[in-house]
Amino acid sequence: MKKEQVAHCQFSVWYPLFRAVTIRSVILPLPENVKEYLLDDGTLVVSGREDPPTQTPEGSDDAEEIQWSDDENTATLKAPEFPEFTAKVEEAISSLGGSVFPKLNWSAPRDAYWIAMNSSLKCKALSDIFLLFKSSDFITRDLTQPFIHCTDDSPDPPLNYESQVRCEIKLGLWCAVKCGCENLSGWRLLRCWTVLMLVLRKWCELIPGAEFRCFVKENKLIGISQRDYTQYYDHISKQHEEICRSIQEFFKKHIQYKFLDEDFVFDVYRDSRGKIWLIDFNPFGEVTDSLLFTWDELTSGRNLKGDQSEGEATEQDYPVFRCTNSQVTVQPSPYLSYRLPKDFVDLSTGEDVHKLIDFLKLKRNQQDDD
Repeated sequence: MKKEQVAHCQFSVWYPLFRAVTIRSVILPLPENVKEYLLDDGTLVVSGREDPPTQTPEGSDDAEEIQWSDDENTATLKAPEFPEFTAKVEEAISSLGGSVFPKLNWSAPRDAYWIAMNSSLKCKALSDIFLLFKSSDFITRDLTQPFIHCTDDSPDPPLNYESQVRCEIKLGLWCAVKCGCENLSGWRLLRCWTVLMLVLRKWCELIPGAEFRCFVKENKLIGISQRDYTQYYDHISKQHEEICRSIQEFFKKHIQYKFLDEDFVFDVYRDSRGKIWLIDFNPFGEVTDSLLFTWDELTSGRNLKGDQSEGEATEQDYPVFRCTNSQVTVQPSPYLSYRLPKDFVDLSTGEDVHKLIDFLKLKRNQQDDD
């Protein structure tokens, strides 16, 4: 997997090419001071939150100010403000119906959904977005190490900001820009994938059992996997041939030979009417979850043809379709480890027998002491 392949999968590059078959979205350049705030490891103080003023009735015992500390050096934490950026985000959210699904160039904060008040990635204000972003390892990776799993030795492309470049004319993967630096002037071409972006997508209530991940090698669709592979969905097992056929038709009509690479992964959603919607693109490599496949199978082609029936095997380039076929195979959510300490997760899933034994011994000793 090369750095250019990762760059091609960022939202701002592919969205203009496939706007007609995906969810309506708004892309905003991410200012450098916002990135610094998101990476700040200090106390989580969410900027952009509008808390209603609290009124204390006169004569109440709570009217007197309580001094919690005598330390004169105690400082009150205050979140930084980004008035111009906040105004742009609020305008974008309003234009998308009042609720959005946020992400950066590549990743969404799926590992941080648990921290939101609604346990969802649905955001109605910039404060909701900041809370998710500051709590997400996926977002931190986008901001700091987006090319960490790439195999080529070329230097990482520099990540620029809105204050440094301003996109004037988009020319495919290149932008004609005016540089904001004092020592450079006039027009120049710049790789548009070097600019950090905030992506706001119109919020849609997507059913997890209708999402599928598709693997493409040499511009051929070789595999389709149920996206939410930890759960069993009866309709997928019963309709897998129809689902596979509709995704294959969508791929040939809208995706094949139109993406910038010949090896890539894309996610789709099949709605209640059977219509296919493009959700996202991902690099063809181990940085992307292979779900019910293995990357050895996908890269080598081994064990893929064996999944097809005789009738399917006669069709040229027919993809392998995999889904969870039994409730016996249901697994815990892969994002559970981000919500709780790993020791707790190991105990709940039974993955570490020794920890479970130690825990039971501890409980027995506590009972003996009582």
